[in-house]
Amino acid sequence: MDHSALAREMRGLREQVAGITDTALAAADGLLIAADTADTIDPEGLAALAAAGLGLARRTAEATARGALHRTVAYGSHGCAAFYAVGENALMVVLGDEGMDVERLHTASQPALRRIDLILTGRAEGPERAGRADRADRIGWSETTVKTAEGV
Repeated sequence: MDHSALAREMRGLREQVAGITDTALAAADGLLIAADTADTIDPEGLAALAAAGLGLARRTAEATARGALHRTVAYGSHGCAAFYAVGENALMVVLGDEGMDVERLHTASQPALRRIDLILTGRAEGPERAGRADRADRIGWSETTVKTAEGV
């Protein structure tokens, strides 16, 4: 798995949407894949909670014939947490402060989620992946401080 590419995607989303404070990727079973979180956030705990919450929301959508679940958002007094399905086997959680534009997040996250799914499923190999890396370098995305399941 290309953890550098995952780091670029998470960092890129943070750069596109003001107010994002933390991001994490997890398998559907709650195991952490990668995280870009503050030291005050337990990324493994966040991954497990996000998987449980998204699993319940997914079951609710199915039980009520609402179709495939795309996302769910929890709002708190100090911001929100958005949970996105990444294909069938993963999820991304995005934490934001009170000023985060959730609609902007929903719009900006869609291309990132598609690319993350390609990375996770190994379908991002080849010239198109190299092209994304070159684009990321040109616009200044970095791979800084992303924790992964291999190096947490």
